[in-house]
Amino acid sequence: MREFGLSYQKIKIMHIAIAGNIGSGKTTLTHLLSQHFKWTPQFEKVDDNSYLNDFYKDMQRWAFNIQIFFLNRRFKNIIDIKRSDDIIIQDRTIYEDACIFAPNLHKMGLMSSRDFENYTSLFNLMMDLVTPPDLLIYLKASIPTLVAQIQERGREYEAGIRIDYLTHLNELYEEWIDSYKERKLIIDVDKTNFAKKTEDLNIVIDKINAELYGLF
Repeated sequence: MREFGLSYQKIKIMHIAIAGNIGSGKTTLTHLLSQHFKWTPQFEKVDDNSYLNDFYKDMQRWAFNIQIFFLNRRFKNIIDIKRSDDIIIQDRTIYEDACIFAPNLHKMGLMSSRDFENYTSLFNLMMDLVTPPDLLIYLKASIPTLVAQIQERGREYEAGIRIDYLTHLNELYEEWIDSYKERKLIIDVDKTNFAKKTEDLNIVIDKINAELYGLF
């Protein structure tokens, strides 16, 4: 465990998490920050998710299955973080599955109330063992920005994502981040191109330093 000493206190930083809608740049920022701060990255794996292709072709049929898959994966990630002595930067959080993706599927009629209640009950049990990250970085992005970045990375299974699906997710993300009371940093992706502009990445890094260590 690393300790960062300030004149008036010691701050122990173990877990940084990046949240944001599909295509907001979570994986890219996780990679860039892990390189800069020498943090250990924990990426969201997509290549080994056998449900993704089926889900985007038939969301109603596969909604519950894919959410359980993600919940299981995300909870394992939390356990791994607790066991690690490294500072971990995490690509997507367990909160997003339960507060955004599952409620959105239920709201759109793509997940039955029975399945949603079962899923929510399981999530609530897990929360007894979950502590918030030391800093949550939320990537706020408009629908045009999300669509452009999704198209640019060209993942085949994402070609079928519907605009209304992304829109509903964005609305839930905004509600969730407003209600999130732990330490957080909001980055406007529409105005901050950290992937391609070094000066924009440096702005993000300065903001993180200020939040974590009180450095400007």
